[in-house]
Amino acid sequence: MPWLQLKIQTDKQSADLISDALTELGSLSVTYEDAADQPLFEPPPGETPLWSDTLITGLFEADSDIDSISQALTRQYNSHITAIRSEILEDKDWVREWMQHYEPMHFGHDLWIVPSHHTPPNPAAINILLDPGLAFGTGTHPTTAMCLSWLAEHPPVDQLVIDYGCGSGILAIAAAKLGAARVIAIDNDPQALLATRANAENNGVLNTIECGGVDYPIPEPADCLVANILARPLVSLAGLFSEICRPGGTIALSGILQEQAEMVSQAYTKQFSLNGKQQQGDWVLLSGHRN
Repeated sequence: MPWLQLKIQTDKQSADLISDALTELGSLSVTYEDAADQPLFEPPPGETPLWSDTLITGLFEADSDIDSISQALTRQYNSHITAIRSEILEDKDWVREWMQHYEPMHFGHDLWIVPSHHTPPNPAAINILLDPGLAFGTGTHPTTAMCLSWLAEHPPVDQLVIDYGCGSGILAIAAAKLGAARVIAIDNDPQALLATRANAENNGVLNTIECGGVDYPIPEPADCLVANILARPLVSLAGLFSEICRPGGTIALSGILQEQAEMVSQAYTKQFSLNGKQQQGDWVLLSGHRN
């Protein structure tokens, strides 16, 4: 059965009001998109940014009176609506749809991320079975890809590894499969911890990986720490990371835009030597060791 979509272009001041109105009018879901190719960078804590020119999409059942809904919105928010249009969204097998676009990915010499619907291209390689899910981290984003490549180039054999901001658990699982003796996966999102446990179990490394929130006790300084989060949290965590990473231990920091790299590097100058740098597109990974 097809669905109906109602797309409304508006300003950011009216976006939440129109979103609430769509829900009241029977919308099954509401999504926001950038209508003018305006980049949004990391917001201050507690702030949810929106684009100056925002496209809001409401999804409705096929038998909805979309014309009446459009008229109701236009009457109430006419001065704030730049454009409004409806369109049919054909029903699809959405699982099969994403499967067509999610292929195995290769990192380093023999590390692969393999979706469940694929046979591993190299069964003898280190294969991580992973599908897109509730938490960030499938290997498709440059920040994750660089972390995976870094781990593959610096396998943490017999080491204690901390994955700070574990998301899907992809880096924790990679560390475990690359020979880590113990991995501690930390995240402030309960969904991420659930995803990490499920993915670790699916990959046969649940016994190696411990999951916990940001207050999870670290038993001893780690030999290796990876953190794929954002620049400002990385800056604020520099002191903590110096405490939980042993002298001589390795560190990899990702989730950093090119223009933020110097700011992050400066925050780590006292306790770390960040002498390694990778870049994909606008994103940077900084690596080095604890002094």
